[in-house]
Amino acid sequence: MRPAPIRPPKLAAGDRVAVLSPSFAAPAEFPALHQRAMQRLRQDFGLVPVEFPTTRRHASPQERADDLMAAYADPGNRAVFATIGGNDQITVLRHLDPAPFRADPKPFFGYSDNTNLLNWLWYHGVGAYHGMSTQVFLSRASGPGPELSASLRAALFTGGDLEIEPVAEFREDELDWADTEAALTGSVPSYPSPGRVWHRAGRVVSGPTWGGNLEILHGTLAANRWMRPVEDYAGCVLLLETSEEMPSATEVFEMLRNFGERGLLEHFPAVLVGTAKATFIHSPRPVEQRAAYREQQREAVLKAFAAYHPEAMIVFGVDFGHIDPQWVLPYGGRMTVDGVAQTITAHY
Repeated sequence: MRPAPIRPPKLAAGDRVAVLSPSFAAPAEFPALHQRAMQRLRQDFGLVPVEFPTTRRHASPQERADDLMAAYADPGNRAVFATIGGNDQITVLRHLDPAPFRADPKPFFGYSDNTNLLNWLWYHGVGAYHGMSTQVFLSRASGPGPELSASLRAALFTGGDLEIEPVAEFREDELDWADTEAALTGSVPSYPSPGRVWHRAGRVVSGPTWGGNLEILHGTLAANRWMRPVEDYAGCVLLLETSEEMPSATEVFEMLRNFGERGLLEHFPAVLVGTAKATFIHSPRPVEQRAAYREQQREAVLKAFAAYHPEAMIVFGVDFGHIDPQWVLPYGGRMTVDGVAQTITAHY
């Protein structure tokens, strides 16, 4: 059976926190944005950020693994934040020794490529949090926003239960980080939220979470490492979201079909699907095409679950992952999906 996740302890104002780049070292390319993010950690959250040798340097998988282990081995660091995602964190995992992570299970925050580390921690029985890359959410002029701030404070300091409420407006465009002034002072447009869609919402499910970015999870499945027996996922709330790579509906279905053939999908009684990011600064899409992309993705998810777990309760349009606003959600911690009341509650 899967190990019961070790719940990371809470922090206090003035605590030191490690800020690492386990994937892409964005602070090396955009130092001004990184500096703004570090200032926000101090001023808005009362934390003392501690950088490591690879935080601002493009480094080998071994070097990044060494920094991760050093951050967990140092009792003075009480949490670990990823600066951003990337595309090669899977190469870091084989260099990690689980001992320091289990000995002092600090809360880790990340998403996107950091799904690799989130899953690795879950595999070893250490809870974490899905969301909050410092370079993305703490560097901009508008700040992190109320949803991220509330959920991050619950994860870091207060604990308790927090309803993951729908948002009225959302953002999915980006500022060009190469233009430092615009990135530090500019803003992107907001659009009416596509809202939530509930499927088979006639019951209440409460359980630990697992999942994350679908493309990264599929890579983990392909590598066939850091995956537990399928029975160990029984009763979990599955988190699913897609990235700025914007996989097609066909790709989403095929990835989920592969999970179904593995025997995984049948073990998740509830599924939360993040609002899909439908444009990217390097491959922009007109606004009128974005809703169609999200609808096609919804149909692909429903098609996969119709084949492998037709009774699953699925909620589309939850605000987590590659979208803004973003809720920081427990990873390995418990969430309650109440289909009767149509509410989602995170237990921090």
